[in-house]
Amino acid sequence: MRVCNILYKVVLLTAMLAWCVESTASKRTDCVNPLTYTDIPDNDVIRVGNDFYMVSTTMYFCPGAPIMHSRDLVHWSIISYVYDCLNDDDIYNLRNGRNAYGKGQWAASLRYVDGIYYCLFIANDQNKTYIYKTRDITSSNWERTVIDRAFHDAGMLFEDGHLYIVWGNGELRITELKPDGSGILEGGIDQLLIDSPRQGQNLRAEGSHFYHIGDYYYVLEIDWPSGGVRTETCWRSKNLLGPYESRIVLQGAFDGRGDGVAQGAIFDTAKGDWYAMMFQDHGAVGRIPTLQPLTWTDGWPVIGDAGVPVKEFQVNLKPYGENRVWASDEFDYKADGLDLVWQWNHKPDDTLWSVTERKGWLRLKSGYKADDIMNARNTLTQRTVGPRCYSEVLVDASGMKPGDNAGLCAFQSNYCRIGVEVAEDGTRYVTGVIRIPPQRRFGPQHQQPEQPQGNGEAEVLRIPLEQNQVWLRINYIFTPQSDDKRGADTAFMSWSSNGENWNTVEQELQMRYTLDLFTGYRSALYNYSTQGTGGYADFDYFRQSVY
Repeated sequence: MRVCNILYKVVLLTAMLAWCVESTASKRTDCVNPLTYTDIPDNDVIRVGNDFYMVSTTMYFCPGAPIMHSRDLVHWSIISYVYDCLNDDDIYNLRNGRNAYGKGQWAASLRYVDGIYYCLFIANDQNKTYIYKTRDITSSNWERTVIDRAFHDAGMLFEDGHLYIVWGNGELRITELKPDGSGILEGGIDQLLIDSPRQGQNLRAEGSHFYHIGDYYYVLEIDWPSGGVRTETCWRSKNLLGPYESRIVLQGAFDGRGDGVAQGAIFDTAKGDWYAMMFQDHGAVGRIPTLQPLTWTDGWPVIGDAGVPVKEFQVNLKPYGENRVWASDEFDYKADGLDLVWQWNHKPDDTLWSVTERKGWLRLKSGYKADDIMNARNTLTQRTVGPRCYSEVLVDASGMKPGDNAGLCAFQSNYCRIGVEVAEDGTRYVTGVIRIPPQRRFGPQHQQPEQPQGNGEAEVLRIPLEQNQVWLRINYIFTPQSDDKRGADTAFMSWSSNGENWNTVEQELQMRYTLDLFTGYRSALYNYSTQGTGGYADFDYFRQSVY
């Protein structure tokens, strides 16, 4: 009997230990970088209670400055946008040859003070700084103030009734704003704070984030030493105005690429743990976020594993929610509005699209003439996602008119698009186009389309469409998997007459992340006319999937 009691106690103790281990593990979230494998650059992250909020750069896409929410730092969902459109002008209406490509909203700073959320960023096409504020971060279109001065990559610090920003490139300056962010404080601080090293740098300090933690003021910034990788450097001082000393806090190639991980925010949890959100340039998919653990040594933040970015670790927070910064859409809406994962290329004309005129379909109407998709209004976009994915749509072309072009595009400066084109006599064709601007070229393993037009477009497919509907698909390979025959950063187009049997276009696109647009590849739904207006194209669904 005594032996049985001992065995019983051993079994009970073992079960209790196993439960404790399982219970403890369930309170932790597995983090595998990159977090979402999609374009979320220039992030800033804050914590309010147990909730984390992140803002990112979206430049010329509208609405802009997405606010993402998380409770475990791994799973993020878009919950609102700071603004609908920066300006109703030629730039954002794609008029008179003007646009905001590579410009628009850059590198926002997000803060929460006394019940108010603040977001500050520059708009390079306007050469101005915008400060938005709200009491409800879940609602879009915040109240805004415009400052007629461009504070490049500024980071905000609220302290004792003051508002300071550190900003600049190479020479980092500190400027004092009015406490409510309504303008520059007359007679306030406005001076050089840090003069970063000039020699041996491909990129001098920028992307500033400004903090006062414990005894020190910290400025974190990104730079790029010659012969090295993009690097996160920290400057600290016990005095607001310095002098500041510096130390590298994160440096190293990551995830099989030669690109470093840097630029972003540091923050703590309610439990007192510290983390950093830093992005990596990851080729055509864009600049992708990584979450890194952070520890403190002698008053210095140490990010990753002793300053080297890590691929996997556990976050000391209970798993919560799922990633939702991209999604499929069946366009089954009760009112005209779209899921927050969608953004328009520049400002849309809201009279020229609908999800209610034909139930369960997105209707895009041609209301303006355009030479190509780059200056076409009402092009609807969504992020692509790695390591590889495909986007698929079903298009009904029965409402299209001569000169109309509608379909699906892998959208960046050099793009491919597949869709329906209506000829002058009303004949409809399935067409495929690859655009390589004059300064762009395919890699040697790709076939160069022949006879590119003045805008760089080359037609690689034209067949008659003998029915109203056609299925279209674009496959993206950002990081090849073991079964891929194609290389990194390639895209290829397919079409089908029944949604089951697919025909693949022979020529493929070598995708490039180019600075003239400065954004990762997106899938774009478009309808524009080169001749007249009044036609429309209907999209039954948009489906995107990682495979």
